[in-house]
Amino acid sequence: MRVPSLPRPRSLAGQLFAMQAVLIAVVVAGYALFTYVSDRRQAEEAAGRQAAAVARSVADSPSVREAIRTPDPTAALQPYALRVMRDTEVDFVTIMNPEGIRWTHPNEDEIGERFLGHTERALRGETFTETYTGTLGPSVRAVTPVEAGNGDGDGRVVGLVSAGIRVEAISRRVQGQLTALLGVAAGALVLGAVGTYVINARLRRHTHGMNAAELSRMHDYHQAALHAVREGLLMLDGQYRVALINDGGRELLGVSDDVVGCSVAELGLPAPLTGALLASEPRVDEVHLTADRVLVVNTSPVSGGERRGTVVTLRDVTELQSLMGELDSERGFTQALRSQAHEAANRLHTVVSLIELGRAEEAVAFATAELELAQALTDQVVAAVSEPVLAALLLGKTAQANERGVELEVSRDSRLDDGLLPADLPSRDLVTILGNLIDNAVDAAQGGVPARVTVAAYTEGGELVLRVSDTGAGVDESHADLVFQRGFSTKPTAGPGGRGLGLALVRQAVHRHGGGLTVTKAPGGGARFEVRLPLRTAAVPGGDA
Repeated sequence: MRVPSLPRPRSLAGQLFAMQAVLIAVVVAGYALFTYVSDRRQAEEAAGRQAAAVARSVADSPSVREAIRTPDPTAALQPYALRVMRDTEVDFVTIMNPEGIRWTHPNEDEIGERFLGHTERALRGETFTETYTGTLGPSVRAVTPVEAGNGDGDGRVVGLVSAGIRVEAISRRVQGQLTALLGVAAGALVLGAVGTYVINARLRRHTHGMNAAELSRMHDYHQAALHAVREGLLMLDGQYRVALINDGGRELLGVSDDVVGCSVAELGLPAPLTGALLASEPRVDEVHLTADRVLVVNTSPVSGGERRGTVVTLRDVTELQSLMGELDSERGFTQALRSQAHEAANRLHTVVSLIELGRAEEAVAFATAELELAQALTDQVVAAVSEPVLAALLLGKTAQANERGVELEVSRDSRLDDGLLPADLPSRDLVTILGNLIDNAVDAAQGGVPARVTVAAYTEGGELVLRVSDTGAGVDESHADLVFQRGFSTKPTAGPGGRGLGLALVRQAVHRHGGGLTVTKAPGGGARFEVRLPLRTAAVPGGDA
C-alpha cells in the first residue's frame, strides 16, 4: 500500500512573508484603532469645551439676567437660545430656573418640564461637563450657573444654563476622519505587503526555496562534511579574504584558528602559493611548497550571486613526492643494473670465447681486471662514506651517471662514518637532498668535456656538509636565489613531472632541519651546491678532512 506523502513545509521565505504580513496587518489595525479612539476622545473633549464656552457666554449675558427677572422669561429667552444654537453649532441651549424647570428648549413641548441631568455642582457655583442621555439622546453637555448681578444681591444663583452637542453629531465629525484614516491604513498595509513580498522574493532566491528545517539540516551536513574531509578546503570572498577554512586547510597551511576574515596576503604563505591563491584564473593540480609540505593546489572561481570568490582545495603529497623521488632513484638503479647486465654479458662472452680459443690465462686476466675495477669503485665509496643509505645512493648514482656519460666521483676529503647521523635527521631527507643535487649536477654536466660530478660528504664544526660540484655551464649570479624556487629551470623542456621542483624540495628539507644551502661557482667551472645541516643530538668526532 502506498503511503501518502506529507505536504512539504512552507519555505523559510514563505513563512517569513506570512509572518511579516500578519505583523504589518496587526500593527496597522492597532494604529488605526488607537488613532480612532484618540480622535474620538479628542472630539468629545473639544465638544465639551465648546459646550462649556457657549454655556458660560450665555450665563454671562446681561440680557439673560434681565429676562430671568421678567414674569415670563421664556418669551425673551427662547428666541435668544435658538439664535445662539444656530450661531455656535450646538444642538441645544437650555436655560432653566434653579429648580431645573426649563425656560428654553429646541423642542417647545419640553419647555416647562424638568431638566434631565445633574445640576448639583452648578447650584454650588461650578461649571462642569458630562455625557448624559436626555430628551435629544446621548449628548456631551456643560452646565453652568447664572448668578445675580452686583446690584441685585451677593452672587446667588438665579438660573442655570446647559449647552450640549449630541454624541451622534460628534460621531459624524469623527466619521470623516475615520474614512481618511482607513485609507491611509490600507495604503500602509499595501505598501508593507509589497515591500515584504520583494524582500522575501530576494530571500527565497538566496535560500533556494528551502524551509528552516532544511536549512538547519544542510548546515549540519555542511559542518560534518567540512571537518570530516582530510584534504584542505579554503573559501575566499571577492576581496580575497578567508571566508571559510576547514581543519585540514589549517593544518596544511600551518595557520591558526582565527584566520577567518584575514586577507590571503596576511597569512604568511610562500610567495608562489600566495600568487596562486590570488590569481583570478583557475589553477589545476599545481604543486607548491610550504615550510615542510608539498601541496597540490586547485582553485576554482565562484560565479553567481552578488559576491564572487574562490574555492581552493589543498592536497598533501609530501609523502607521495618523497616516494616518487625514491621510485625515480630505483628506476635509475634498475636502468643501471640493466646496462650493467648487458655489459656483464658482453664480458662473459669475451671470457668464454677466450677459453674456447685456448687462451685461458688471458681470460682469467681479463675477468680479474673487471672485478678489480668494480671492487675498487665500491671500496672507494664505502671507505669515504660508510653510512649505508648514502653509500648505496652514491653507488647507484655513480652507475646511473656512467650510463649517461658522466663521471661521478667521491672526493678524497669525504669521511662519514656509520652511526654518526642523529635520529632526528631521517635518511629519507638525506636521499632527497643529495639525490636531487646529484641529479641536477648530472643534467648540467652531461654533454660537457669533461663531464664530471664531484660529491663530498663530511662533518665540520658540528655540521654535516654535503657538497656537489659539476663541470656544466654554472649558475648565473642573478639566478642564485631564483634557482631554488619551484618552477624555475634553465632546461628547455620539462619532463613528465615538470621542471624546477628538485632544488625546491632540497631547500624545503634543508630549512626544515635548520640548515643552510648555497650555490657558488666551482673552481673548475660549473656550479657548486653546498648544504650544511646541524648535528643536534650526536657527538661530532674530529674526523674532518
